[in-house]
Amino acid sequence: MKVTNMTSNRSNREVPNQFIITDGNTEVFQSYKTTVIKIENGKTYIDNGYPFSKTTSKYASAFLDESSKDIKRKIKSGEYITAELNK
Repeated sequence: MKVTNMTSNRSNREVPNQFIITDGNTEVFQSYKTTVIKIENGKTYIDNGYPFSKTTSKYASAFLDESSKDIKRKIKSGEYITAELNK
């Protein structure tokens, strides 16, 4: 398992409390202690607490390299699966 801080697109510095966790074929975006997005076996799961705070949404968009509008569209279409990621 590898844990890294996300980096800011503007300053290229590490962003506190925003993490990317990689473990085999699973990649997770975590904000503070909350799992926000999990990509596993080609499927993208988004915590059913979406939409998140402005800051978490910003980094979720960066993690997926998509706008919030596109994320919402993919949730609605079923391409992204909402799930309880923080049991």
